Amino acid sequence: MAEKSARRRQLEASLAEDPGDTFLRYGLALQCLRDGDTEEGRDRLRALIADHPEDQVAAYQQLGQSHAEAGEPEEAAVVLRAGIARARARGDLHAAAEMEGLLETLG
Repeated sequence: MAEKSARRRQLEASLAEDPGDTFLRYGLALQCLRDGDTEEGRDRLRALIADHPEDQVAAYQQLGQSHAEAGEPEEAAVVLRAGIARARARGDLHAAAEMEGLLETLG
């Protein structure tokens, strides 16, 4: 496991006080990824998507990007396609276009 940054410890403490805060949950997932704790970050993004699939378009994008950066194009494509569908359903064409661009880079 990667060493926890001060920011990560702060986010964990805040989340302990308000475990349902989706903004904190997303922030902690990203911080885990930044700290090099890839599996923890991905697990947190997956949990956020599972709990709030309609509202967490950014989580799909970050999870897909994490897989792409790790050289896992098939996994990235699955996540990104799901995220694109959610983004379009929400009318978030900008997010959909960003994910489509990333999907195109996968080959």
